[in-house]
Amino acid sequence: MRRRFLVDGFNGDKAIVRGEQAHHLGRVLRAKPGQIYDLSDGHSVWLGKVSRVERDRVEFVLMDRAEAAEAPLDVTVLLSIFRFSRFEWALEKATELGARAIQTLESARSERPLVEAAAKRLGRWEKIVHEAAEQSRRLAPPQILPPVRSRDAFRESMAEVKLLLSERRDAAPIEQFRPAARPASVGLAFGPEGGWTAEEVTAAREAGFEEVSLGPLILRAETAVIAGLSIVLCTWPAG
Repeated sequence: MRRRFLVDGFNGDKAIVRGEQAHHLGRVLRAKPGQIYDLSDGHSVWLGKVSRVERDRVEFVLMDRAEAAEAPLDVTVLLSIFRFSRFEWALEKATELGARAIQTLESARSERPLVEAAAKRLGRWEKIVHEAAEQSRRLAPPQILPPVRSRDAFRESMAEVKLLLSERRDAAPIEQFRPAARPASVGLAFGPEGGWTAEEVTAAREAGFEEVSLGPLILRAETAVIAGLSIVLCTWPAG
């Protein structure tokens, strides 16, 4: 299967890959004129033939349109900040599963030093989702939004269906939440390692979120992201 690379845009029948991507193409993949890769500008995918390889740029000539697939649902993941090694793994997997946007959250139980360091990590996180989007052959990476307080994110969410993933015993099983019509958009909120506070659950409910559970077992925060996204995508497949 051809490798896919994301580009800033197409210029007529040409495209250019610059910077680290160009270095990876030239030094790691040993790209040579005549080789063909998939190129996406976020809207369409084209087959691109390498025409020139330089140290910090690789030039392509566009040939034909290629397959352009995305996840069937517009899902925004509201993700509380937790330990960065696991948080970044969750970002990668959310991207692979098709999240359209990731709103990072400053939750009540998010560790303060991590919240304070988050703004400086945005560039790294954007690189992680960029690479994950290329690997999973997406049109574009999800947008990563800077941290906001959880209650503010709940209130500002415009998703048609809003689900708050919770480990509390009185939360309804997520598989029981099946509105008849396929929603245009879904918001999935995931708490930090210590879970949501009662005040946050109340704020989410007031903002229209349904509190749902992934089952009787307590999952790590990053595992919950994979499980929650997978269930939602299977509940409302394409069509």
